[in-house]
Amino acid sequence: MKKSLIALSLGGLTIGITEFVMMGLLPDIASDMKVSIPVAGYLISAYALGVVIGAPLLVILGRNYAPKKMLLILALMLTLFNALSIIAPNYNFLFASRFLSGLPHGAFFGVGAVVASRLADKGKEAQAIAIMFSGLTLANLIGVPIGTYIGHHFIWRYTFILIAIVGSLTFLFIYLWMPNLEKNQTVNMKTQLQFFKKADAWLIIGITAIGFGGLFAWISYIAPLLIKVSKFSPEDVSYILILAGFGMVVGNFLGGKLADRFSPAPTTLALLMVMSVDLILVYFFSFNQYASLIFTFLTGAISFSVIAPIQMLMIRTAKGAEMIASASLQGSFNIGNALGAFLGGLPLIAGYSYASPNLIGVGMSIVGMIITSVLIQRRRSSQIELQEAEAI
Repeated sequence: MKKSLIALSLGGLTIGITEFVMMGLLPDIASDMKVSIPVAGYLISAYALGVVIGAPLLVILGRNYAPKKMLLILALMLTLFNALSIIAPNYNFLFASRFLSGLPHGAFFGVGAVVASRLADKGKEAQAIAIMFSGLTLANLIGVPIGTYIGHHFIWRYTFILIAIVGSLTFLFIYLWMPNLEKNQTVNMKTQLQFFKKADAWLIIGITAIGFGGLFAWISYIAPLLIKVSKFSPEDVSYILILAGFGMVVGNFLGGKLADRFSPAPTTLALLMVMSVDLILVYFFSFNQYASLIFTFLTGAISFSVIAPIQMLMIRTAKGAEMIASASLQGSFNIGNALGAFLGGLPLIAGYSYASPNLIGVGMSIVGMIITSVLIQRRRSSQIELQEAEAI
């Protein structure tokens, strides 16, 4: 494995802990800041808002920088903005620091995905991107449980010290290991923004925000599902979530291999189909503890296997605007996060069981499949028209 890709995966680890550890720390932060848990939950929304705004904005502002310099700036932002949470004197300051720490998230993955594909051996671009995203999956497997444990048993601020340390290591290893790639001389703001005029671009954003939202309809309510439906004790949940994290690690690399072996669009369609079937099975069989454990691993694996194919699909669609396209995709993932959690909560409000959000996830996956099918059909039509034109 190339050391430069390891440096990128460390950035993914930093971002993964930053994004997902807040869910486990909410009770501790709410108690310390003297706010309710729902109000503390706005800290998650603040981060997501930062991702959506920062993803395209920072890529446009940094368009004249070489990739290595841009990644160093983003790694520094990750480190410093997370460090602000360590010293937050009140809720409003912490809210602002969470928003700021979300800003470099999408831009780092956007620039990093393009860099990873350029560093990859021929035919292994998606696997290189999967290596970068392995940091995100390792965060769920190792980083988030450790950060949550620290926050529960010591002080939640110590968790952000851990994040700042990992962020500092990211900066160091990018500086030491990342080669000085040439920046794309043809890229300018007009070229970047032209990308959003493409119908295919918006279809891919829709696939991500809706289809991938099926994951968040499941994972947002996984704790009450395991406790209320599967009848695990609350103490067991943190250990079971490690199983989900392990599935994400496996699925991430599997998705990279599939996207390199097959075309990204059909791979995405097939994986969304598998995800919809999996979530149906979760709904019907979560009452059984053994089945629940198996599906916790499988759902984590299937959902994260979609990431690399979608990322490659976006990069190949956005010729000349790969970085802003890839960064915007990260904003789409966070929209999927919000949509999945919101829509998945509606049947719970209506009084249905804690397994019911999975049916919402099925619906979102199916909509993602429909949009992917439209994208594939559009591309086939374009190829036929091109062949007919060449024949003439």
